[in-house]
Parts: sequence; structure tokens; C-alpha cells
Amino acid sequence: MTEHEPAPSLAAEAPAVVDTSVRSPAERSRTFAGILVNTGVANITTSYLWFALTFWVYLETRNVIATGVIGGAYMLLIALSSISFGTFVDRYRKLAVMRFAAGFTLVMFVLSGVLFLLTPPAMMLDLTQPWFWILTVIILIGAVVENLRNIALSTTVTILIEPDRRDKANGMVGMVQGLMLIVTSVLSGLSVGLLGMGWTIIVSLVLTALAFAHLLTLRMPEEVQAAATDAHGGFDLHGSLTAVLAISGLFALIVFSTFNNFIGGVYMALMDPYGLEMFPVEVWGTVFAVGSTGILVGGALIAKFGLGSNPLRTMLMAVIVMGILGAVFTVREWAWLYIAGIWLYLVLVPFVEAAEQTVIQQVVPLPRQGRVFGFAMAFESAAAPVTAFLIAPIAQFWIIPYARSADGAAQLEPLLGEGVSRGIALVFLVAGIIMVIAALLAFLTPVYRRLSASYAKTAAEAAEDRTTAEP
Repeated sequence: MTEHEPAPSLAAEAPAVVDTSVRSPAERSRTFAGILVNTGVANITTSYLWFALTFWVYLETRNVIATGVIGGAYMLLIALSSISFGTFVDRYRKLAVMRFAAGFTLVMFVLSGVLFLLTPPAMMLDLTQPWFWILTVIILIGAVVENLRNIALSTTVTILIEPDRRDKANGMVGMVQGLMLIVTSVLSGLSVGLLGMGWTIIVSLVLTALAFAHLLTLRMPEEVQAAATDAHGGFDLHGSLTAVLAISGLFALIVFSTFNNFIGGVYMALMDPYGLEMFPVEVWGTVFAVGSTGILVGGALIAKFGLGSNPLRTMLMAVIVMGILGAVFTVREWAWLYIAGIWLYLVLVPFVEAAEQTVIQQVVPLPRQGRVFGFAMAFESAAAPVTAFLIAPIAQFWIIPYARSADGAAQLEPLLGEGVSRGIALVFLVAGIIMVIAALLAFLTPVYRRLSASYAKTAAEAAEDRTTAEP
């Protein structure tokens, strides 16, 4: 077998196009719902363990550098692996890819449990020793490979859902993500606070095994064989970049989303430390779960009403409002303001993500979508760890001590009030203002107009094709 031939365990012997006439739209929608629920359970499992690890290390060390490194390393590995993930999604059948990812994650979580069981607690919590970092890397690898399923999920929307309903299907994906945050926030906080990290790993193993078993029962006859594609090898960077540049304005969309994630890395690094200073860990998990119902609401709104005739415009409007919320939700150390700000911010997150997915699904041919989604994930994910790695030490050694000093607290009080986390609030304020300015400038660019026109043209052609095909 040459390096360009697909492995027989994953791919069919001969490529074939996707056949959407195998079943009715209602039957395909039911299959998509099964895949979506299964992926949601897998995401819940991974996030549950990942949130718990973040909570656990901060509570044991009170060190935002540790939490920033953990969060940043996760996003960095996503960035480094996503192009390969997208290549595999294009080359192999989507369900086969999902099953491989689920099985690999299960193996990694088993290894993490064995290591945690065999390592004394004092050695595990000593950050100068290798054991904590080995545990983190094992869980990281399992969590990162699980994201292969999310790229495959985006392509199943194209395969199973009619073009005029894809934005609503992407809204359903947002609802599942919201449910994931709600469940994992509550479970992670309670697990760390009441059960400890060991039992948390055991629970994650059980959930991962159940999701893997259910995935083996699903079938997708529309893709008995892998769709014909020009993807080669295991890291088709050239093909990914070619697919992105083939659509006018698509690279600019990815660049903007990358910048948005660059700002989002600030919140990734500092939101948990801010919440854990305000609430006990058991309460913080529940509080974040309440705030996370915003994603559920946002996804439900998209599933009901869609994204309008121009998803790109909808995305930029959402980013503007997100920047305003991110700037003001910590201007005072009030619990209700923090919770309300998180909730409203997360209502808008599905609009941004669903808009980008809907545009890609509409303007990029299916045989290249895996690589485009992978390229976008790699490009966008690379921004957040840069911010996390930069902002965590800056906040730890300069901004937070300055804000807690007598002079710093006095200077910040007129703008940000009083409290132990005024330094983090200052970072959030600046990040939110930058996000608003960037979105406003994006509206003025020629690439915004070109990509909007490209989306409208392909949507009109798809509607015409459906009308012609109807008896």
C-alpha cells in the first residue's frame, strides 16, 4: 500500500460520491440527530474531565500560570493536529473516523486512570515533578483526538441535511454545546469538591465507553464509501490552503475568526480564576452551568429562526455585542453581573460558530470540507494559546499585583470598583474594547462584501437545483 492509499480498516477500496437519495430527508435528519447526541455525550465526557483537571490544579496551587498553560496547551495541540484531522475526514468515511477517535480517547483516559492510581498524591501535585504534567499530557491527547469527531460532524451536516436547513442544524449543534457546558460545569465542580480527581477519572471512563458502544450501532448508508477527494497523505496542508483560497473571501473569514479567538484566549486563561476567587469550587461549577444555559438558548434560537439571508453579517453583529459584554461584565465584582454577563455572552457564541460553519458548508464542495474545517480550526485555535500563554504570566506577575496594591486599587476604583480580582477585570475590559473595534472594521472591508455575495450566489443555485429536481 502506498502512502496515498487509504487504510483498508477505515476507507472503502474505491471512492464514490455521496448518495443523498438513499433515504428521505426525515430519515437522514434522525440519523444526524443520533450522531449529534453521541458527539454531545463524547464532548461532555471530555470537557467534564478537562474542566475538573483545571479546577483541581488551581485549587491545589492557586497559580493562574498552571491553568493558563493547561488551557493554552490544549488549544495549541488542536491547532497542530487539525489539518491532519481535516485530511483524514476527507479521505475516510465519517462514521469510521468518529469511531476511531472515540476508541483512541477511551484508551487515553484508561491510561490516565492507571497513572493517577499508581502515583502518590503528594508527588502528583508537585508541579516540579513530571507526574502531573504526564497526566495532563495523556488527558490532553485524548481530549484533542476527540475533536476529530467535531470536524467530521460538520461534514455530516452537508451529507444529511438539506442546504436551506443547515443553519438550523448548526444551531442544534450549538444547543448540544450549551448542554455540554451546563452538565460539565456542574459535574466537574461537584466531582472535584466532593469526590476528588480519582473518581472524576472513573466517571469519565464510564461515559466514554458508553458513547463508544452507542457509536458502533449507528449507520449512515448515504456514505457507504468515502467520497471522491483529492486529499493525500496524513497532512495535506497544500490541499487545505488551496481549498480555502479557491473561495473569494473565505481566508479573510478565517483570519477574522482567528483574531476573535485571539481575544477569546484572554477569557480562557482568566475566567475560571476569576470565578474561583468569587465562589467555592462546588458553587462555581453550578454558577458557570447557569451561565452556560446561554449557549443552549442561542442554539435554540438559531434552530428555530436560522441566521438570516447573510450569516456573515449576523456573525459580525454578534461579535460586536460580545465585545461590549466582555468589557462590562466584570466592571464591578458583583456575582449577579458576572453570571448575567456570562449568560448573555454565551447566547451569542453559537451565532458566531454556526455562521462560519454555514458559510463553509454552502460555498465549499463536500470533498474538500474536512480540510477547510480542519484548516479553520488549526488557524483559529492557534490564536487562543498565544494569548493564554502571554496573558497568564502577565496577569500573575504584574497586573494582579498592581491591582491589589494600594496605589493600583485606588487608581482602578473609579472605573472598576473594589475587589480582589480588579486586575483580571481590567484585562477583560481592554479585550472587549478591542473585539468591538475589530468587528466594526470588518464590516468595511471588500472581502466582507465578496464573501457575502458568494454565499448568496451558491444559496440561490442550490435552491434552483432543488426546484428543478422536484417532480
